[in-house]
Amino acid sequence: MKLSYKWLSKYLELDLEPKDLAEKIERTAVEVDSVTRLDYKLKKIVVGHTLEVTEHPDSDHLHICQVDVGEEEPIQIVCGAPNIAADQDVIVALHGSRIKDNVKIKRSKMRGVPSNGMICALQEIGYPDNVVPKDYADGIYVFPADSHVKPGDSVMKALGMDDDVIDTSVTPNRGDMFGMNGNAHEIAAILDQKANFEVLKVQDEQKSADTLADQIKVEIDEQDVAPVYKLMAIENVKIAPSPFWLQTTLMKAGIRPINNVVDVTNYIMLKYGQPLHAYDLDQLKGQTISVAPAGENVKFTTLDDEKRDLRPEDLVITADGTPIAMAGVMGGMATEVSDQTQNIVIEAAIFDPIKVRKTARYHNLHSEAAMRFERGIDYSSLDDALNEAASLVADFGQGKVMSEVVVGNDTKLNPESITIALARINKILGTSLTSEEVVAIFDRLGFSTELDATKQTFKVTVPVRRWDIHIEADLLEEVARIFGYDNLPVTLPTGDPTIGQLTTEQKLMRASRTVMEGLGLTQAMSYGLTTIAKSQQFIKDDHELVKVDWPMTKDREALRMNLISGLLDDIAYNKARSVENVALYEQGRVFYGNGQAQPEEIEHIAGAITGSMQAKSWNEKEKPVTFFDVKGIVEQYLKNVAVAGEVSYVADHDRQGMHPGRTADVLLDGDVIGFIGQIHPTTAEEFKIKETYVFELNLTKIIHAEKKLQHYDVISKYPAITRDIAILVNKEVSNTEVLNVINETKQKNLIKVELFDVYEGKNLEKGMKSLAYQFTYQDTNDTLQEDAINDEFSKVIKNLEEKLNVTVR
Repeated sequence: MKLSYKWLSKYLELDLEPKDLAEKIERTAVEVDSVTRLDYKLKKIVVGHTLEVTEHPDSDHLHICQVDVGEEEPIQIVCGAPNIAADQDVIVALHGSRIKDNVKIKRSKMRGVPSNGMICALQEIGYPDNVVPKDYADGIYVFPADSHVKPGDSVMKALGMDDDVIDTSVTPNRGDMFGMNGNAHEIAAILDQKANFEVLKVQDEQKSADTLADQIKVEIDEQDVAPVYKLMAIENVKIAPSPFWLQTTLMKAGIRPINNVVDVTNYIMLKYGQPLHAYDLDQLKGQTISVAPAGENVKFTTLDDEKRDLRPEDLVITADGTPIAMAGVMGGMATEVSDQTQNIVIEAAIFDPIKVRKTARYHNLHSEAAMRFERGIDYSSLDDALNEAASLVADFGQGKVMSEVVVGNDTKLNPESITIALARINKILGTSLTSEEVVAIFDRLGFSTELDATKQTFKVTVPVRRWDIHIEADLLEEVARIFGYDNLPVTLPTGDPTIGQLTTEQKLMRASRTVMEGLGLTQAMSYGLTTIAKSQQFIKDDHELVKVDWPMTKDREALRMNLISGLLDDIAYNKARSVENVALYEQGRVFYGNGQAQPEEIEHIAGAITGSMQAKSWNEKEKPVTFFDVKGIVEQYLKNVAVAGEVSYVADHDRQGMHPGRTADVLLDGDVIGFIGQIHPTTAEEFKIKETYVFELNLTKIIHAEKKLQHYDVISKYPAITRDIAILVNKEVSNTEVLNVINETKQKNLIKVELFDVYEGKNLEKGMKSLAYQFTYQDTNDTLQEDAINDEFSKVIKNLEEKLNVTVR
């Protein structure tokens, strides 16, 4: 909400600086985003009156203007605006002036003709495009006659740009502060004043003998959808621009002036926090107005000329069953107020805030009205807002207000009454307030209080305009706010302190990050929300997808079920910026639907590597990452976290998004805990990345897996002995199967087995391959004997021959 300091000054005696007032608001009520002035850094910008406008001899669009700027002699300015003409009051930036973005204006020549300044558009002096009246959106601004400006007057003062605007961020519970009415009462309480809020009524001379009830009816079947719904009409209205003061007020608040009817509805919305909507009465005569859900297959064109497919539950206002507005959000084109409109119907209502919010979010129509309806409307000020709007429209449009208000619903709210004890207030706040001080605080807030002197309790009656207060805790907050949070006593916690420490799960998660970073990967953090397609990639199990009911964008409409898709997005981001070598890991949660209100959350850890992990140097080339690099990272990680079970790798040919020949599942004691492999070339092309290798592990399973006891192994002081062996095996036999047979053979001194050569092709039988291994033997307590090594080595060869039918070469 943009609060005009000058507007507030009409209701309160403000003798403090705007920034000081903003600080008080922020400390006591709601957050303040900024305090700004439209005239910031503007200089020497005055009103000018065009005396003569002629065509430039060497241009088809420039004009030579003689402009009275309040000096002894007119000045000459060359202007290219299409709407420049003689006898206009315009904005003139003089020689040496400063306009928007601190641009300095100097004397110059434009195609040979001297120009001593600049005739400006509103955008050029700092107004945003969306608040400039449409008549002046593509040209200079012309002051209307009722602005009463004179040549030489300060433009900043004439347009009200010398006003400080306090931009507040209204929280959902303080919808009353979405209007000047609520802000005046709130600031009055902060400053210990009484707000002099003016309410304008319809005057007798503005009334017509005609009755609106004779022309339209209102029938609302469900009271909950519109607990209050009222209509007033003004006949014989002349549609014209609104008064100059009203236009400048709206522009400071960030609203574009339209005409004298629409501007009044926006002004009343700013003043009372009550959104209004104006209809063309001639389009509604003889019809019945209703508020109800849209129903099936309803299409509707809103005032922004967008055709929308309404949901069955969207709340709409209808005339004889035909939608004329999306309730609380936006009106329709069919009944809009145009230049030909003569008779106006003004609607003041309160709609179901939940339905309004859902409709606004689904259709991405976050209008000023919707923001207010979502947070609630003051039931007690609706009649005042409607009457003042009718009076202003009749005044500005020279029309007459029809007698009677047509009422569809008129729910009345009773003020809340809450009882609270003085002892309770002082105990919770840690204060020693007296009953007189508490009564004074409630009086400042406009709450009536009945004090029971015997029991020292207060019966507090809260006005309807503060619909956020219902229980004792709300009153405690009000007392604390107005008393001042800075004035509350400061105390230290009592009791014995506890020593904080990490849980076992937290320790392993932190250790995981340390291991990954030690292995050369950089931590990344991806969004938990992604697209439906990316969420379902790289998973084999039939998990239920968790969708967001109201996604902000299509890119964030489902909870992720894998971490890899987010890492690939990060690699694509780097690739687009010519970063070819990327090694990332992420530790985070994935989400599986389980039919419950909350999805199942599982900790995962994943990595993605593309390019080379080793930078090239003068004596070494870059080495592209391979499947075995990623496998080595996973092996080292599982070794460092000390899982006690048997880790194995099994080829996986049908995992979505992965290369069918370069992917393997990671098993711990036969249970799949993750996978490693290369991203399928087609998937890589979709992400616009090069060859990439990834892994993803179920960290929750690893956390709960049995762990080895970490202990110190004595380094042997005795020499090691190595033996090499080359075996001929069937091509289908994997290295893992060979190692399993070796490890199953009873060995006392074998400490390491390493595959150092693989050969297929010439001089070998078809379907066979040669594998060469090096065996390392060592004893920590004694020097190895040749016979013992030969005996162990022979057992290994025998087992390999029996179980895998190998031939020793």
